[in-house]
Amino acid sequence: MDRNEVVLVGRLSGTAEDKTLPSGDTLTKWRLVVRRRRRHRRGGTLTDSIPCVTFDEKTAELVRSLQPPALLEVTGAFRCRIYGPSAAKVWRYEVEVLSARPVEADPTQDADRGEPPAPSPPRPVAALAAVG
Repeated sequence: MDRNEVVLVGRLSGTAEDKTLPSGDTLTKWRLVVRRRRRHRRGGTLTDSIPCVTFDEKTAELVRSLQPPALLEVTGAFRCRIYGPSAAKVWRYEVEVLSARPVEADPTQDADRGEPPAPSPPRPVAALAAVG
């Protein structure tokens, strides 16, 4: 069985932006900065800046209401989108977010460890079928 489900917990890197597509749909996009669990050899913490998008108005409204560096958990699917004319195609990889929720920072967590907060527990497979 194929499965494409992504769960990320990270910090909002900037304000979300809306873009109206030629189809008339509104796409809301932002970046989530996620720390890696391992430290760099030189002792620094490595991060990934992950592009996120949503077509869901409720999710978009929530993300637009947050100010960086808000801590956020998102669930969705990994997508590859192709843009541009046939002679100059551009490939973009992003997470298409289906739901998002703010996460309270744990004050007891050692920020120097570079470990992100634990995400919500996995959903049962039956719940995935409802997502689409």
